[in-house]
Amino acid sequence: MPRIDFCRLLVMAACITSAAPAWSQTVYRCPGNHFTNALTPKEAEAKGCRVVEGGNVTIVESRRPPPAAARPSGGGTSSAAASPGPRIDPNEQRARDSDARRILEAELRREEEALAALRKEYNNGEPERRGDERNYQKYLDRVAALQADIARKEADIASIRRELARLPAAP
Repeated sequence: MPRIDFCRLLVMAACITSAAPAWSQTVYRCPGNHFTNALTPKEAEAKGCRVVEGGNVTIVESRRPPPAAARPSGGGTSSAAASPGPRIDPNEQRARDSDARRILEAELRREEEALAALRKEYNNGEPERRGDERNYQKYLDRVAALQADIARKEADIASIRRELARLPAAP
């Protein structure tokens, strides 16, 4: 029993001695909306800081933004999406757009052909039964899978068409 009391006493002593001075737990709000807990009460008074009361305060130091002179100009726009990199030559951009259009059109043709094949196999909801579909549920599962594949292909085609519509008109 005396050992437990000694352990309790030891833990309490450690807690008391590890407690920080009272001034370090006080958070001050200084002019310029600067918060700190690294001041003594005399320093805080000299700088015109006031004690922050009414709850826990977490102070996280953040990076300061670069000065306005060091920021890259956005070409007169304040858009966040503006690229600070060099502009692309208009001829090169037209070539890129042309390549993108050609690739998307080829992909659209492939997807439309695949959709036509799926619709032919689907046969308006009554595809021919295969030899391995003796169980009627297998047939129904295949019909449902065909419906899902057709819906997916239609969505893919619509997406490709939207991408094509975003590109500038072909010359």
